[in-house]
Amino acid sequence: MGTYLEDYYNKFNEEKRLISRHGQIEYRTSMEYIHRCIQMLKDNGRDNIKIMDIGAGTGRYSVALANEGYDVTAVELVRHNLGILKSKNSTVKAYQGNALKLKRFEDETFDITLLFGPMYHLFGDEDKLKALKEAGRITKRGGYILVAYVMNEYGVITYAFKERHIKECIKSGRLTNDFHTVSSPEDLYDYVRLEDIERLNRLAGLNRYKIITPDGPANYIRPYLNQLDDEEFEMFYKYHIATCERMDIMGAAAHTLDILVK
Repeated sequence: MGTYLEDYYNKFNEEKRLISRHGQIEYRTSMEYIHRCIQMLKDNGRDNIKIMDIGAGTGRYSVALANEGYDVTAVELVRHNLGILKSKNSTVKAYQGNALKLKRFEDETFDITLLFGPMYHLFGDEDKLKALKEAGRITKRGGYILVAYVMNEYGVITYAFKERHIKECIKSGRLTNDFHTVSSPEDLYDYVRLEDIERLNRLAGLNRYKIITPDGPANYIRPYLNQLDDEEFEMFYKYHIATCERMDIMGAAAHTLDILVK
């Protein structure tokens, strides 16, 4: 897995993605809910909030949170991304590591654990479950674990139909009879449905606080977002925040963010 990811992220500009118009929706929404979790912890008397960012990428979230004054630790598998993160000269304590093995960190160390990237690239329940359990292990009782997934229907609609790969997907066995993607490490991304996420939570023994979509319809309408003026774009963001917890939007969005409480 590491080799495929290294090759991919050596070329892919994650920083640029999250400052694009559709990326801003995802980033701002995710930060909004991180801050809500932080505030709930503070309201319950917790001070000196400690945050872990597993699969931190180039540090878009971890550096921003550290700059707000929080105690942030980051783990990133890809050396290229880790180098960019460290070059930002923030207070983030950054390590190379794997979401499946976080042995350097003791049980119940962090108040909030972010698992934003790893679930995209872990294949099958076994590894996803390991990552969830490790995130749960290092999170304090009453703390929050925020887990991001890429969603099946978005992948099928965009890649199979919009980009017209449906015939080759069927021929190569990359779709089941009910159009669930069948991915391998060479495909880089593993797509899930809401019921897959719920199954993993049950197996991990973790309870959901709430689930949202951080991007909603934004990825489907990228060209139209780019045409909006700033005022219109802010109105779209307000619309998105007002609807990002709606289940009738959730499963078809590009991403979900599952907020679990330990």
